[in-house]
Amino acid sequence: MIRINITSVYVDDQAKALAFYTEKLGFEKKTDVPAGEARWLTVVSPASPDGVELLLEPTSHPAAKVYKEALVADGIPFTSFAVDDVYAETERLKGLGVVFTQDPVDYGPVVVAVFDDTCGNLIQLATVK
Repeated sequence: MIRINITSVYVDDQAKALAFYTEKLGFEKKTDVPAGEARWLTVVSPASPDGVELLLEPTSHPAAKVYKEALVADGIPFTSFAVDDVYAETERLKGLGVVFTQDPVDYGPVVVAVFDDTCGNLIQLATVK
């Protein structure tokens, strides 16, 4: 059976991304290995430390920067994270200074909100009802 092991989010600055994803979002650093001029830097959910890793990948390829900018300009999140209660998580993150571009919206089977990760991406939070 194929499983998702690692997924990526392109970030403008790996150190800044690590601080945001751990200190604000609550992820934990899993892997931090030098990789040329960058690092192989992953974080995981503390609820699943051996689960899917999120690679904080540098936006070094020219196409990645254009892609990210186009998504942000159109208000499209780069990826989505699941939370148990999107309303409570939005308030918790706002209390930590996280800027939301979309407050929670109830779409029937799902409630979503969107925030700026300070690293060039919009990220969606989602609670499936």
